[in-house]
This record gives sequence, structure tokens and C-alpha cells, in this order.
Amino acid sequence: MNLQEKLELVRNRIKAASLRSGRDPGEIKLVAVTKNITVEIIKEALTLGLTCLGENKVQEFLIKEPQLGPGIEWHFIGHLQTNKVKKIIGKVSLIHSLDRWPLAVALSRAACEAGIVAGALIQVNVAGEKTKYGLSPTEVEEFAREAGALPGLELRGLMTIAPECEDPEEIRYVFRQTRELSRALRENIRGLKMDILSMGMSGDYEVALEEGANVLRLGTALFGRRY
Repeated sequence: MNLQEKLELVRNRIKAASLRSGRDPGEIKLVAVTKNITVEIIKEALTLGLTCLGENKVQEFLIKEPQLGPGIEWHFIGHLQTNKVKKIIGKVSLIHSLDRWPLAVALSRAACEAGIVAGALIQVNVAGEKTKYGLSPTEVEEFAREAGALPGLELRGLMTIAPECEDPEEIRYVFRQTRELSRALRENIRGLKMDILSMGMSGDYEVALEEGANVLRLGTALFGRRY
């Protein structure tokens, strides 16, 4: 299948999963993950309406961003080093991978210096995988209270990455627990918006959507496997 056909398939599956869970498909944001994807292919994606793009690496983002011009909603979805925060602050709409206090401080400082408010998601490692970044669920509330009080930083929600598996039903609990954690944070911390649940990738996005995801990060489902 070409990119247009893959995108149509993905959109149909998003619509079906939304309807199954009693949700409006229009509420779901699709972030096209363009890691290792050429500028030429990305330009094709833009013509198909994929204008929300996610990059994993700062250097790759800095190369692509000026070549693709305005009109793109950039998300940074990879692990972010504190010494690279200033390179992307103000250039991305949302940072999905806030996973530690020094990063929260760096984002706050850079945003204040730039005179903006930086939106970020707290990354949660629900499954406790040692190979993945993210706070444990028990750490999130205290972290959210402290980070949410920093100037220039707006906590918008949670992000999680589920373990890879053949049957997405086996990891449904990851998405469900993340949704429940988000609800608890809104109830327990006054003034915390937390309106975004970024969860669901190419192998599990339908289950994630059924469990409350409203931001999906899809790469392979759109562009095929990358090496």
C-alpha cells in the first residue's frame, strides 16, 4: 500500500475504535512519527493532511524543521536531554517526554527566558520496563504538584509507551491505568488541566483509543518499518 492508502486505513480504524467506545473521532489527534523519514516523504504526508508531526531526536528535528516551513504542528516525543531544551523551546507545540525533575526545571527556565509557556506531558512507565523512561505511577502525583507550580511550564497530560506484544489486549491495562491516573490527578490537584492522553502506537493504537487516548503516535502504520 502507498502512503495515502495506509492513511485511509488508519483513519478508518480510528473511526471504528472511536465509535466502539462511544467517542467522537474528531477528538482524536494523529501525530505522524517522522523519525528517519525523508523530507520528500514528509512533504507527501503534508499534502494528505498529516500536519501534526512527531520527532524523537533533537538533531533530526532541527534539520527537518526549516526545510518544511510553517503550518506544521511539531511534537517532540523522544527522550529529551536537558542541554538540548533551548534548541527546541518555542519550536514545538508539545513535549511528550517530561520524565524527571531536572528536565522540568530546564523547560521552565528556557520557557521563561523565551517569554512563552511550554506545554508538556508527564511520561509514565506503567509497566515498569527498565528499558523505557518515565516515572512510576506512584511518583506522578507528587511530581505533578511540584512541576505544575513551575513558571513557564504547563502540564497538559500524560504519555505512556506500552510493552511490545503480539496481542494488544495483553497491554490494555497499561492504557487503562494511565487514564485512571490522569483522572486522579485532575481530581486531586486544583488547577491542573491534564486534558491529553498520549498513548497508542502502530501496534496498539486501537486498544489505547478505546481506553481513552486522544493523541496517537503512529509511524510504522503510516510509513512502514524504518531502519
